[in-house]
Amino acid sequence: MFDYPKGATPIDEDEKKGLLISHISTLEELNEWEQRNITDAYSWLDRTRRKDYLSEEFIRKLHEEMLGKVWAWAGDYRRSGKNIGVDWAQIPMHFRQLLDDVRYWIDHETYPPDEIATRFHHRLVHIHLFPNGNGRHARVITDVLLEKVLDQEPFTWGSGSLIEEGDVREAYIKALRSADGHDYRPLLKFVRS
Repeated sequence: MFDYPKGATPIDEDEKKGLLISHISTLEELNEWEQRNITDAYSWLDRTRRKDYLSEEFIRKLHEEMLGKVWAWAGDYRRSGKNIGVDWAQIPMHFRQLLDDVRYWIDHETYPPDEIATRFHHRLVHIHLFPNGNGRHARVITDVLLEKVLDQEPFTWGSGSLIEEGDVREAYIKALRSADGHDYRPLLKFVRS
């Protein structure tokens, strides 16, 4: 059904059944509808009075707000194996550990704010909570962490499109892979480029 860009995580057949807009037939159409929904999610973020930005509930709700008009499973953890991510049955455990770690890093000033946000982003992408939209969701919630918790400017994320194939997306994926090997320098540089 969809021709995915390099590095994207394909949606399995069961997950495709959760598509709420039946006339979507191309990846370009899907991206367009998802982007409309994500724009609405930014408005929701501006209106929300919540302060529990580092809670499992808020982070899942953000995914639902970002993709809930397009996918029935938005905000629900994935229930399938992917080409990236932890075993789907271990998602809740890994996610809770990440949130505990981030709170510790903040409380104890373990890393500078940009490194806290970068490590959070990398681990969230690595866990791969949802069937789709993980990179976009992880970038949005990372910027929420920066702005609302760490009182920092949001990242620039390479100052280009990370949805379509190209140099910016390639640099992003390469930087994430370096972080997989515990070298965060390329990702730290990329997020502010």
